[in-house]
Amino acid sequence: MPFGADELGKIAGLLHDIGKMSVAFQDYIRGNGATKGPDHATAGAKEAVALYGDHLGRMLAYCIAGHHSGLADYGIEHNPGTLAHRLKKSVEVYTGWEIHAGALSGRNALAIPDPLKIKSQHEGFDRAFFIRMLFSALVDADFLATEQFYAEAVRKAGEPDETPRRGMTNSLETLRSKLDAELNGKANTDTEVNKLRGHILSHVRAQGSLTPGLFSLTVPTGGGKTLTSLAFALDHAIAHGLDRIVYVIPYTSIIEQTADVFRGAVGDEDVLEHHSAVEWDPHSIDDDEGREGLKKLRHDAENWDVRIIVTTSVQFFESLFAARTSACRKLHNLAKSVIILDEAQTIPLNLLMPCLAAVETLATSYGSSVVLCTATQPALSKSDDFKNGLENVRELSPNPQHLYTRLKRVRVNVVEEPIDDTTLAAQLRVEDQVLCIVNNRTYARDLFGQISDVPGARHLTTLMCPLHRRAALKEIRQDLKDGKPVRLIATSLIEAGVDVDFPTVWRAEAGLDSIAQAAGRCNREGKLVEGVVNVFRPFDVEGRKSPPALQQLIDASRDALRHYGDDPIGLEAIRAYFKQLYWMKGDKELDAARLNNAHYSIMNNIRIGAGKFAFPFAEIATAFRFIDDVMLPVIIRYDSKVVDDLVESLKYVKRPGAIARKLALYSVPVPRDKRTALISSGAARIVEPEKYDDQFVILENNDLYSSKSGLNWEDNTFRSIENNLI
Repeated sequence: MPFGADELGKIAGLLHDIGKMSVAFQDYIRGNGATKGPDHATAGAKEAVALYGDHLGRMLAYCIAGHHSGLADYGIEHNPGTLAHRLKKSVEVYTGWEIHAGALSGRNALAIPDPLKIKSQHEGFDRAFFIRMLFSALVDADFLATEQFYAEAVRKAGEPDETPRRGMTNSLETLRSKLDAELNGKANTDTEVNKLRGHILSHVRAQGSLTPGLFSLTVPTGGGKTLTSLAFALDHAIAHGLDRIVYVIPYTSIIEQTADVFRGAVGDEDVLEHHSAVEWDPHSIDDDEGREGLKKLRHDAENWDVRIIVTTSVQFFESLFAARTSACRKLHNLAKSVIILDEAQTIPLNLLMPCLAAVETLATSYGSSVVLCTATQPALSKSDDFKNGLENVRELSPNPQHLYTRLKRVRVNVVEEPIDDTTLAAQLRVEDQVLCIVNNRTYARDLFGQISDVPGARHLTTLMCPLHRRAALKEIRQDLKDGKPVRLIATSLIEAGVDVDFPTVWRAEAGLDSIAQAAGRCNREGKLVEGVVNVFRPFDVEGRKSPPALQQLIDASRDALRHYGDDPIGLEAIRAYFKQLYWMKGDKELDAARLNNAHYSIMNNIRIGAGKFAFPFAEIATAFRFIDDVMLPVIIRYDSKVVDDLVESLKYVKRPGAIARKLALYSVPVPRDKRTALISSGAARIVEPEKYDDQFVILENNDLYSSKSGLNWEDNTFRSIENNLI
């Protein structure tokens, strides 16, 4: 293992299945007993504690007891399902396991694993995190061993071996050579912007040999940070013998774009795109080689044993605090990796401390390097006012202030008085090409309704299914390029990394980092002397009130806008904004009351359980949610034939995973209560409820889905004309 836990990992592997030596389990696998196998994991957990005590032994016990069921809370003896209960309960007699396990290291011979020698500033976090990493390694090894066992049985039976190819395809050196060729092919010094991008790239790459740890990469929008960060990651990984690169992006709306950039630079076979809307079905590929490559990537998604992974913040951070085996299986492969957190400022405030603790632990104890990559670097470094911030964060960019000045292309105008929809719509009508970004999907739809009759009126929102958004965005880009009218109303999904260029942008009040991101969609290519970004305060309207988390950002933003009116999105203003947001509130308040107690409970529970290694892993997994609101998918017949065929095929499969991933491309997330209302009114129906419960819900009333604005679930009381005739 790349984090100094080889001996503990070996012991976990040798003990995890010793319960299978019981008579009851042997009868089960021979078909002589129950149809469901008896508990075989508790025996190894009990033996681990007996052999290695309440510290190292209990660490092993969490992993062994949960290698099928997941990490459990330590809990209390009288509560079934907890580790405390399992360690006290009686188990089937298992004998003879010692012969199969072989010689085990004695308690006194076990050294303290390396990650536990570096104490986290968050009490107990190092211990809880180490258990997760050890658990991940055990679970992955168990899955792979089982896979190989069945593959060997197939080979012995003379049947075709369909065991998936796994692991690395090309070396990092090969990938760097491909990237260098791509960058050389793009080299162009005919403009000042391109010259500056080249300078940034050279400066950042020159620091690839720096000691692994924590870095920041502060590059303004348009500075080429995507390929620059990849180039640094490859150089840095090669220089220090690191294994892979994990690129973490906050929004699924841009993850495909980034993955495509990487695939274009280094090839398809070493880039894993891992998120909910990715297509894994090998039957969607015509040629045999392509199908095999897709099957390999599908299996690589299980444990991230591939060179470059592009994933979402939700997938990355929720996996770090998960309890399920499938989610935790990849964690040990984060050791000795370069992890790039794109748009690092989007980490939710209510989960800030657990996320920072995990990032710091990966960098200090597991040989990884973490790059906080953003155009608006948040104030996450340790200070007198923010004692739990990150230490020793090194900036990779050449003078961020100078870069900001060189790449500044917009003027920010703050509209002092609140503005109503009619006035705002009138402003949008007079511009041929204008972007308006608001914080609420309903607001975006209502505003679009006020300008939908003018040429070039467009809408972009998560109320449109992913394939619809992609098609709409493609048309928008082409119309902008051709100089046609484009009056686009969008939600914040357009801000991070979406490559569009408008001469004028209107941005509803938000966090200052969001305003700066909106500015990145204005005069992006520098074709104008100056673009204009108008920041406005919408009238208070029923149903549009900002949620508390967003209001905190708006309040901090207003303060910065008042004090830095000449340059409200400059680096000084951004620093002041994050200081207001993170520092001035103080650690105690940041950890607790003002942020719904979510990450306070996580960090506090870890601290409380540290002394006795009594961690509530299942409880933490439930508490750690990047997205608070429960949103459930509704399938849209965006391409009716394809969707109907997919829905029909659900009748004939036992495992719907591949079909579900395809249907995700045609789905819109809606609140649970709104989906229930759609079903109750007959506007939507549950597909195959006997097999899948309510996992799949399809919109039956197609009148509720607009080709211009997506799903309108507000009025679901009427049935379509066709249904009324039946």
